[in-house]
Amino acid sequence: MKILGIDPGLNTTGYGVIEGTVGTCGTTLLEGGVVRSVKDAAMAVKIKMIYDGVHEVIEQYRPDAVAIESLYSHYDRPTTAIMMGHARGVICLAAAQFGINVFPYAATKVKKMLTGSGHAPKDQMQRAIAIELALKKFPEPADVADALAIALCHFHHNKIFTNQR
Repeated sequence: MKILGIDPGLNTTGYGVIEGTVGTCGTTLLEGGVVRSVKDAAMAVKIKMIYDGVHEVIEQYRPDAVAIESLYSHYDRPTTAIMMGHARGVICLAAAQFGINVFPYAATKVKKMLTGSGHAPKDQMQRAIAIELALKKFPEPADVADALAIALCHFHHNKIFTNQR
């Protein structure tokens, strides 16, 4: 099973592609990276750049699933959620064009699945990702680490669900 994990953002969208077999413990990192838009570009241009970048990754790796961070808004910054919603929309569109299901995960669920704590700090998350994917160093930038965490969460969630049948 190939999973594309995505940490959506308007300026930087992190992605990570992993492969694993349900019924085994092992997962392999196929690729991690970022899709960047031009910081001061118009909204439509940023959205198109995100769409094009994600579309290219999907076309290259043909994942079985796309796992994406759920939309979340802190009451102090509601605009952030609206802006992230634009990025999530074009990511979902790119997946739908390939017939790939999109699975949203809350950040707290991702952290709990990988570390046992829904409020794990960044360095603990990076350590968990590095151990699970047998990486010699922590994944960088943080957007890539977050995307890999989301992909791993989906893998483990799917593994648990499959074992319960």
